[in-house]
Amino acid sequence: MNNPSNRRHLLIASAAALAAPAWLPSALAQAKNLRPTPSQTEGPFYPVTLPADSDADLLKNGNVNYGQGQPAWVEGTVVDLAGVPVSGAVVEIWQCDHAGHYHHPGDGGRADPAFQGFGKVTVGRDGRYRFRTIRPVQYTGRTPHIHVKVRLDRMELLTTQLYVAGDPGNERDGLWRRLSEEGRAALTVPFTPGNDGVRATFPIVVQA
Repeated sequence: MNNPSNRRHLLIASAAALAAPAWLPSALAQAKNLRPTPSQTEGPFYPVTLPADSDADLLKNGNVNYGQGQPAWVEGTVVDLAGVPVSGAVVEIWQCDHAGHYHHPGDGGRADPAFQGFGKVTVGRDGRYRFRTIRPVQYTGRTPHIHVKVRLDRMELLTTQLYVAGDPGNERDGLWRRLSEEGRAALTVPFTPGNDGVRATFPIVVQA
């Protein structure tokens, strides 16, 4: 004889499965032992004031195109510890120009004005973000890197730095050397050649 309580639980589970987004089952199935992306220092050059142009294309500042450096696409997803995309999260990046200068008073105002230097993207239901920028370059005391920050509403979920796999400067960089092997693997990604510049994929895991 069927138990009405069991039938009710089955109906609720079936309804929940039908209502779930299409990506959720596969994302959850693949999410095994996800750990947060390691945090790192913000550094001294986070913008004092955000530029008027703060979109995802750092190679165009207003109406001015930036033609220096090696063009790069940096993209990935923002998910929580269960592998679910964090819809509405804002990803920010900032970095120096081709000559190693930031748009910051502490760097003497020497950055190329054509380089936007900072960009932000709000991710959608799929958690994806994408930036057009340059392959990061080294400057005195630091290996090539891109600063990354993730916010959700008023919460700051992560501040970290992204490194270039195989760059000889990594082993000499104090912040990179302090990372564990696991941390280095999470923050150091290849920049591979493409038709319109190099490409890097940087998956981000946050505790949201």
